[in-house]
Amino acid sequence: MKTIGIIGGMSWESTLVYYQLINRAVQQRLGGVHSAKILLDSYDFAEMAAYQQRRDWPAARALMEDSARKLVQAGADFLIIACNTMHLLAEEVAKAAQRPVLHIADPLGAAIAHAGLERAGLLGSRFTMDEPGVISGRLKTRFGIDTIVPEAEDHAMVDRVIYEELIRGQFLPASRAAYGAVMARLLAQGAQGIILGCTEIPLLVAPGDVAAPTFDTTALHAQAAVQEALED
Repeated sequence: MKTIGIIGGMSWESTLVYYQLINRAVQQRLGGVHSAKILLDSYDFAEMAAYQQRRDWPAARALMEDSARKLVQAGADFLIIACNTMHLLAEEVAKAAQRPVLHIADPLGAAIAHAGLERAGLLGSRFTMDEPGVISGRLKTRFGIDTIVPEAEDHAMVDRVIYEELIRGQFLPASRAAYGAVMARLLAQGAQGIILGCTEIPLLVAPGDVAAPTFDTTALHAQAAVQEALED
């Protein structure tokens, strides 16, 4: 079994979900009391969030590259970044670590393509929704999948709920209803499914909250990490 290096703490709420999903999947695959080999470097998210808010990507990259090197030195065979937004820097992190980084958009794109969809609505932080280098560009170039993001007012609300509620462990019924309305509007604009493109969003939104397929990037990423870890 390969050792998975997780760059986490962005936020710890979703890093906890990654740890649980990966270990459960390994136990299901191997049986008995098996669990995953995991190394975790977890940030104080306040530091990374400050870089995000300023869009200071060079400073964020330096922090992540340092994390990646530490994980590799400790024995990680490959890396995952437990955050959608910070995949903006995935290629740089892989080069610095000299280890593969399993990109969150790749299992997502495979799942959407397998479902036969060509256009999906994307919910996430404003950086994930705005920066094509996070998810949308990779989905288009590698899988031919188009993405639609919410319009201005919805866009701001989706981002606000992530930073003011979800990463603080607050999962409010009013916000769940508001997200449901945003997803419905994306479907009305032509989306065939919805990407839950922030690792905290699946803690708020359930598949039954919208009458269309949903794609949980956290779960898909964790499953792909297990597949990679267990491959010969």
